[in-house]
Amino acid sequence: MLMKISSKGRYGLAVLSSMAKHEGVGKIVTVVSISERLEISKIYLEQVFALLKRGGFVTSVKGSGGGYYLAKQPNDITVYDILSAVESGMFEKTEATVAKSDEALEKSVNDNVYAVLDNAVKEVLSGISLEDIVNKSGEGYMYYL
Repeated sequence: MLMKISSKGRYGLAVLSSMAKHEGVGKIVTVVSISERLEISKIYLEQVFALLKRGGFVTSVKGSGGGYYLAKQPNDITVYDILSAVESGMFEKTEATVAKSDEALEKSVNDNVYAVLDNAVKEVLSGISLEDIVNKSGEGYMYYL
C-alpha cells in the first residue's frame, strides 16, 4: 500500500526541512532562495508558505529584508503536524459507504480498518520530527509507512 501525499504536502515537508537544515530557527529566508535551492516554482511555493504560516510553522517578515523564518524548534514540528496543516483531505473522517444498507457492517469496517489505519499513520508521522529528518539527511535513510 502506498500513501499518496500531494505536491503541497511534499513541498511543505521539503521547505521546512530545508529551512531547519540551512537556516535554523529565527534566520530569515526568502521564497526566491528556497525556490532556487529546491528547484520549486516560486509561485507554487508562495501558496505552500501561506499554508505553513497559517499552521504556525513559519512567521513572515515584510520589507526589503523580509521573508520567512521557522516559528518553532525543529524538534517541536512533526511530519504529522505539517501534513495536517498542508494536506486538505488526507486526515479527514472517512465517508460512509454502506451505512444506510448495513449500519453494523459500516461501524465494524470503520472501527477495525479505518480507525486502526488512521491511528497507525498518526502515530508514525507524529514520531518523526524535522530534527529527525535533518539529522538523517545525507545518511541515506528513507521512511516507509
